[in-house]
Amino acid sequence: MQTIGRIEKVNLVDLGFLDLDSKIDSGASTSALHAQHIRKVKIEDKYYVIFRMLDKSHPSYEDNDIKLPLYKIKRVKSSNGFTQKRYSIQTRMKLGKKIYRIEFTLTDRKDMKYPILLGTKFLKKKFLIDVSNKFIISSQ
Repeated sequence: MQTIGRIEKVNLVDLGFLDLDSKIDSGASTSALHAQHIRKVKIEDKYYVIFRMLDKSHPSYEDNDIKLPLYKIKRVKSSNGFTQKRYSIQTRMKLGKKIYRIEFTLTDRKDMKYPILLGTKFLKKKFLIDVSNKFIISSQ
């Protein structure tokens, strides 16, 4: 297993976003991606999710809609204890030198410090978390 810090930089390969800070959260089950204007659409018998990633205050923000196939609809219990329905997508993410396929639920994280949260479903059996450090794998 590889050791990572409590904060790491990731690249979202399919979406073209580089060096995004992500919070490593062993208390969260699912991974989450900051998105706004999230909506589900049906095109020729297939469902898609259209959203804008990040927000205008983020340096990597682009004023473009992203359209990806809807992977799942999940019920997620957030840190405040409320359960909400979220759309999820699958994409590829580069962390360190490896590229992983990952599922993200889409949610508005504008009030959170980090646009990406990596949860235990992604982390388990791959990484050990050194909570006393940041950017361990990002700097390699």
